[in-house]
Amino acid sequence: MNEHSSAAPVSRAARGGARSARRRSRELALQGLYQWLVGGNDAAAIEAQPLDEGQALAAVDIGHYREVLNGAIDNAANLRARFTPHLDRTIEVLSPVEHSILLIATYELQHRVEIPYRVVINEAVELAKNFGGTDGFRYVNGVLDKVAAELRPAEVSGRSRVPG
Repeated sequence: MNEHSSAAPVSRAARGGARSARRRSRELALQGLYQWLVGGNDAAAIEAQPLDEGQALAAVDIGHYREVLNGAIDNAANLRARFTPHLDRTIEVLSPVEHSILLIATYELQHRVEIPYRVVINEAVELAKNFGGTDGFRYVNGVLDKVAAELRPAEVSGRSRVPG
């Protein structure tokens, strides 16, 4: 994918097969955040786009999509402050796909504590495998492991069990 294109990323994975409604909501949020980062598109317009285009939304957790998209945009500065110390490059040269995925996952780690941290990281890794560069998933995994350890130390160390 050309990093300078304002078109939302499209998965390399086959579109067939079962995907959870929550995973599909993260995919749509990723596409929306990409548009926000690269094209500077308005958050309300981005949120409405899948609805306006008549995408098959029966398999999408619309509430989760809206929460994650808007939460990541509204809290972007705070979320970046959480993951930026763990980057090995400046945020300006971070791939927009990886940047979007880190915003989504950091938002979920910080605000959706009922979702186990391992699920959050696994979902982010899957997004990176399907939409990102060749080794982007490894990078996302490494950064999020450190973010999770800071945001959910008891859960990560095994001292607390969060129902899944």
